[in-house]
Parts: sequence; C-alpha cells; structure tokens
Amino acid sequence: MGKKKDKNRKGVMYSTDPDYDYDHDQEERETLPPSEQKLKISLDRKQRRGKQVTLVEGFVGTESDLKDLAKSLKSKCGVGGSAKDGEILIQGDFRKKCQEILEGAGYRCKLSGG
Repeated sequence: MGKKKDKNRKGVMYSTDPDYDYDHDQEERETLPPSEQKLKISLDRKQRRGKQVTLVEGFVGTESDLKDLAKSLKSKCGVGGSAKDGEILIQGDFRKKCQEILEGAGYRCKLSGG
C-alpha cells in the first residue's frame, strides 16, 4: 500500500491524509513583450572543452517562445545551438550579430564580458 515517492514535491515531507495528492505547480511564466525583456549576451567557454559559445541570458517567458527565438537566432547566424532554462546557446562567437538581430526584433540587450 505504499505510495510512489515524488521527488518534485517542494516543501511537503509527509501527509497523514490518505487521499492527499500533491498538486504540482507547473506554472509557465507569461512571455514578456520584447521591449520589456532585458537580455545579456556574453561569450562563454566554461565546461565546453575550450569551444566558444554565445550565451543569451535573461529571457522571461515560456519554453516554446524561448525555443522559437533560439531557432530564429540559429538560422540567421547559420550555426547550431540549444535553448533551455531561460538561456540560448549559439555555437561560436556571434555576440555582435545576435545583438543586431535582437535589437532589430525590439529586444533590449546588452553585451557583457570581454
């Protein structure tokens, strides 16, 4: 009669109620309009065997909107990359080009790092 352990329960350790079902709050944040987004563009080499990636951080919105923006950046730069957890990775050093593309789309972005 044991229940499955659920590791995604934040803050609930144990309930004496046999009918208790933990409600997973899978809330997705609404995507802010581009003019309200504050994106940070940097060059990163950590944990990538010395390879350079352009990192776009600070996106606030749903995963699907993040992936759409990443797809647009990747296709306009002509390279690969990925998008997850509010970050977009573009393979190679495309900081200036990403900044131009994002500003053209109405995003507020800033280059950071050296």
